[in-house]
Amino acid sequence: MSSILGHEKPLKTLRTALGGDRMHHAWIFSGPVGVGKRTLAVELARILLDPSMDADQLGQDDPVLATENGAMLAAGTHPDLHVIRKEDAAYSDNKQLRDRKQLNIPLDLLRERMIGGRTSDGKIKDAPAYRTASQGNGKIFIIDEAELLDRTAQNVLLKTLEEPPGGTTIILVTSRPERLIATIRSRCQQLPFGTLDIESMREWIDASDHEDEAGDRNWLLSWSEGSPGRYETAKRHELVQWVATLEPMLAEADRGRFPPELGATMVKLIDQYAEGELSENTKGSKEAANRAGVRALIRLLGHHLRNELVDSDDDRRTNGICATIDLLAQIEEESESHINIKQLMESLSASWFEPERIESIG
Repeated sequence: MSSILGHEKPLKTLRTALGGDRMHHAWIFSGPVGVGKRTLAVELARILLDPSMDADQLGQDDPVLATENGAMLAAGTHPDLHVIRKEDAAYSDNKQLRDRKQLNIPLDLLRERMIGGRTSDGKIKDAPAYRTASQGNGKIFIIDEAELLDRTAQNVLLKTLEEPPGGTTIILVTSRPERLIATIRSRCQQLPFGTLDIESMREWIDASDHEDEAGDRNWLLSWSEGSPGRYETAKRHELVQWVATLEPMLAEADRGRFPPELGATMVKLIDQYAEGELSENTKGSKEAANRAGVRALIRLLGHHLRNELVDSDDDRRTNGICATIDLLAQIEEESESHINIKQLMESLSASWFEPERIESIG
């Protein structure tokens, strides 16, 4: 395990809880996408499941795997650490669950991986949360992207949170805590995360052995805004190339000259992003992949506009930039509602820096 960079406040909270024997049985780790919430959740599991570890070692380098527990945790094979993700549906023995698009975390998957009970195929599943710990040091359940738990799954999970099995710690990792029902939020210890500072980001890049040209690295650092996950996503989908493709057209649009190819180019980039997502996960949802592509494009355009805003010294231009930033938020929201993406991108490109045309969108 490598050390946790940044996040001194969450680390301090957890060390205090561990050291004072006040460890809550259920936590919500919330914060921006890609900042290391799940990484710290797994690191906490290392401390809880390995008796040779103590609170002071949370988040610190541990190059020596001196124990059986430590070796299994480092290899991701510890039987008492359960990380639940929507992608786990692909490995279910329930064909209906296995074949469905991975849009959320349904109740059937939660029953299989954690709480047990009858699934939609009529089978009764044992409850891993209520089993005796294999190694005798407790059990940890980490639900990644917990905001994707469907409403039924959240309501059923609530009973486990209210009557937790002994020696079991549950960690919900989410970037959208408001999508968890209020009763779940009230029964969990909340642990908010922020983004990494620039020094931590640079240290993370060096430790990750990323080989980027200086100009590309500077753009990636600026765009990721303290999120290693966003940095990785930008590299995986070659967003630096998006910038090279879009900037000449955006420069024309910034000057009030409508480039007719802008809308089609944005649609093409979104399609390219979605294809990349689906090539990595063939059970993924095309709809979800398209939405992720829209979010990446909107974030890139917002980054461009914020840079333009810094350089603007003309009130009318500033107003146009601000209005276009508001339009981006509107476009992103509408993209979540099954509206035609091609139409949205064409409307966006046609309305660039023209506030009076914004209300006609959608």
